[in-house]
Amino acid sequence: MTDETINSLCTAGKSCPGCQLKNLTYSEQLLLKRREAQKELGGLCKISDIIASPWVFEYRNKADALFFEDKNKNIRWGIYRSSDGNCTAAQNCAIHPKEADAIFNDLALLLKSFKIKIYNAKSKTGFFRYAMVRKAFSSEQIMLVLVTREGELPKERSFINALIKKHPEITTVVQNIYCGDTAIMLGTKEKILFGNGYIEEELCSKKFRISPRSFFQINTLQAQNLYSKAKEFASLNENSVFLDAYCGTGTIGIVASQSGARGFGVEINSAAVEDAKINAEINGEKNIEFICGDAGDFAENYAKNGGHFDAVFVDPPRRGCSEKFLQSLVLTQPSKIVYVSCNVKTLARDASFLKKNGYKIKKALLFDMFPHTNHVETVALLVRNISTKDYVTVEVRPEELELGSLKTHGTYEEIKSYVLNKYGFKISTLNISQVKRKCGLDVGESYNKPKKQDSKVPNCPPEKEKAIMDALKHFGMI
Repeated sequence: MTDETINSLCTAGKSCPGCQLKNLTYSEQLLLKRREAQKELGGLCKISDIIASPWVFEYRNKADALFFEDKNKNIRWGIYRSSDGNCTAAQNCAIHPKEADAIFNDLALLLKSFKIKIYNAKSKTGFFRYAMVRKAFSSEQIMLVLVTREGELPKERSFINALIKKHPEITTVVQNIYCGDTAIMLGTKEKILFGNGYIEEELCSKKFRISPRSFFQINTLQAQNLYSKAKEFASLNENSVFLDAYCGTGTIGIVASQSGARGFGVEINSAAVEDAKINAEINGEKNIEFICGDAGDFAENYAKNGGHFDAVFVDPPRRGCSEKFLQSLVLTQPSKIVYVSCNVKTLARDASFLKKNGYKIKKALLFDMFPHTNHVETVALLVRNISTKDYVTVEVRPEELELGSLKTHGTYEEIKSYVLNKYGFKISTLNISQVKRKCGLDVGESYNKPKKQDSKVPNCPPEKEKAIMDALKHFGMI
């Protein structure tokens, strides 16, 4: 860890909006972030620790540069300021990947040399908007994305040849077409100008394909620490079933699948789902299914069909979870919720809702994914909080019970026989007792308890749970 402030390396000055904590040493930043996050979470939980970033400088795997003409008609690049819509000129950035700034500097010279017009937001004229560099740290592959208005890049082949000659480290170049008004935004139309159009990164021993519009955590080395902890919190095994909500390109779900658990990744963005399917194929992961749709709808339908999630991973955008999705969590009642958040304010809001509906934060860790900025990533484990205070005692007289309506059959052996005859597979007494517990039925003191202290009890597989539920209904027990 360094006690050097970023001011000594930054050339952009005070007007750059990128690093809000540029006057603090890294040790001071970590203390501040932990204190501010604890304020937001209040009485919901106590933050156990903040994990420092492995790299404090040049940690970003993605860099955006807006290009503009200065008063001398020279083309320059800089950092976009959302506060006033202008740009802070730069020649380098201490948190960009080291290759990015050199590429941007030479790109500015080439744009002028090839007489490519820079887009002017006020007059809405010009062609070239901005550039993005993405780097895979494990493979050292580099992607350059040139964001333009509609049309072909002038002298395209000569331009790309000149660029690659200056920077042979670039492995692919993609032109992205965007015609809207937002300064830093990618369009949906793309053209590969060089290479294969993507780079490949390795995370937690898994490979991921990153295309221009793929979501991928900005700090690769810290993301590996974060995902490993999220997987640890979930405590999955080969009998577990999990949901990866807001799954993006499938990173968390694919890492979680290493446990042998069966999973579903759900994402509303169809392009991200396609990337996730490719990533699962690259890694040979056949026990996770990626679905394009609303995670809340999927969870509700899964529960209505008798399914149960042992864990749900939630990694929403900064605005947090939708109310609809939170309600689906309450309905499906997963045993654990592993909430990954880039905004502690919305995490506190969503955790408060879940607390009112039977969950509590058991533990929470901060991961400094964004040194020198106000932002921090949180991983929180929420568990169902069922205690004796949730129940009331009701006294019922014997004559009020309709004992004659109760069926006398439905023993463990009868349930086993029913399932075997109808579904063709065997179930154990442990399987039956687990399902009976979920339905609030008495199973006695000895069932569903491990024989040895600290030994793990496998969960009932979903297909067996569904069959047992059917048997319980058949025998009138539920």
